[in-house]
Amino acid sequence: MNRFLPNPMPCGKSRRSFLWDVGGGFASLGLVDLLSRDGFFDQFSTPLVAAESGALNTSPNGGRPLHFPVKAKHCIFLFMNGGPSQIDTFDPKPELDKYDGKPYAGRQKFGSNSRPVGYLMKSPFEFRKHGASGLEISELFPQTARHADDLCVLRAMYTDTAAHSSGCLQMNTGSPLTGRPSLGSWLNYGLGALNENLPNFVVMTDSRGGPIGGAPNWGAGYMPASNQGTLFRSKGSPLLDLASPDNVKPQTQRQSLDLLAKLNQEHAERHPEQSELAARILSYELAYRMQTSAAEVVDIDRESPTTQAMYGLDQPQTAEFGRKCLVARRLIEQGVRFVQIYSGGGHIEATWDGHNDCITNHKTHAGETDKPIAGLIADLKQRGLWDETILVWGGEFGRTPTSEGIGKPGRDHNWLGFSMWLAGGGVKGGQAIGVTDELGFEGVEDRAHVSDLHATILRLMGFDHRKLSYFYNGLDQKLTGVDERHVIEKVIA
Repeated sequence: MNRFLPNPMPCGKSRRSFLWDVGGGFASLGLVDLLSRDGFFDQFSTPLVAAESGALNTSPNGGRPLHFPVKAKHCIFLFMNGGPSQIDTFDPKPELDKYDGKPYAGRQKFGSNSRPVGYLMKSPFEFRKHGASGLEISELFPQTARHADDLCVLRAMYTDTAAHSSGCLQMNTGSPLTGRPSLGSWLNYGLGALNENLPNFVVMTDSRGGPIGGAPNWGAGYMPASNQGTLFRSKGSPLLDLASPDNVKPQTQRQSLDLLAKLNQEHAERHPEQSELAARILSYELAYRMQTSAAEVVDIDRESPTTQAMYGLDQPQTAEFGRKCLVARRLIEQGVRFVQIYSGGGHIEATWDGHNDCITNHKTHAGETDKPIAGLIADLKQRGLWDETILVWGGEFGRTPTSEGIGKPGRDHNWLGFSMWLAGGGVKGGQAIGVTDELGFEGVEDRAHVSDLHATILRLMGFDHRKLSYFYNGLDQKLTGVDERHVIEKVIA
């Protein structure tokens, strides 16, 4: 027999033709995955074609080239849902002591929902200087204050809305309107994944509820759905229905997933514009791998009693938020890029929204979060994760320096001048940037818009906010939008 003649297979085809046919079908998915991880396909498609087809970052390892050399690889956003008061936390206003109880006569006549601005009210909390930097922090955060030299406080933040839903959306997506990708989605899209067994973007809400705007706060907007956040529970199974039924064998589950993937792939080839389906295919495989890895990462019993106590897990008041902070550390340790933790859920007093009694409200929520945040900072340092992790603290806006009436120690929303802080990888700590007026109503020096904050976070993670874009609807869309925004250069170490 001539050794160059085709060698027939049981199916009646030569080995060469058989491999050719297989290479164009379901069996090629593994090869496509490996090649896409290495960026092989980037040389054959323009950003326009790739973005509109939903192909960008559908691989769990996909990412864009960095614009700057940086150490930061992860970001943890500590979201104080409801709007913490800047003048009771990180922006002392001694002038308020002189005008306490007097009507406010400035230009702000009404607050949110047409509420009267009310009467000026001093902070009941004492401020002290901390660390070598002398950064002033209120007595609400005694544990966090021990790390004052690591904190970079932005005291003149402002946003465009006074409503909770649109405020949370703008803080998370850059826009008060739904439909935009969140900060976590942009980082997911830009950085790609370091771990194939866990989501790249994880969100943990408060047991009392989530932010008023709901899931769009961690949505992918017009990006492929694979970039959206995954909602984790910090206790028990991180995801509902994650474990297989007892009567289902691993081999049976694997075969079922293979068949489902084949059917989905056939449908996806007929409808290439549906990025949600591509994300669904990936999510099935991710969920399969997560059955072991996700359960392990939230198993905080693996941590020593000393570590658990550092996060406040031994105290009822701090246990819930402390557990989420500890899980966040375990997640980034496993390569997760972006973790967002919410303090406060639902509405009014269940959040930082201190309309009725800002004093009691802030004592409660600061008491729940102060020790866990300090524990997280200390733990990141001792594990060598500090320089590669950025911490962001803040809410959707701040609160007014006025009460809502005599004998009513509540504060209204203030979107014109409020405080946030950053710390960790690439951040110059021990400083306060920006100044509000003498009463704490509005930023007057080094004001920073929410989108300026986003530009700064992207810069710390290695991206130029003007260059990290996603082509959609005929435009190169950006997290910071079309208005001119700036990196807050004083933040950068």
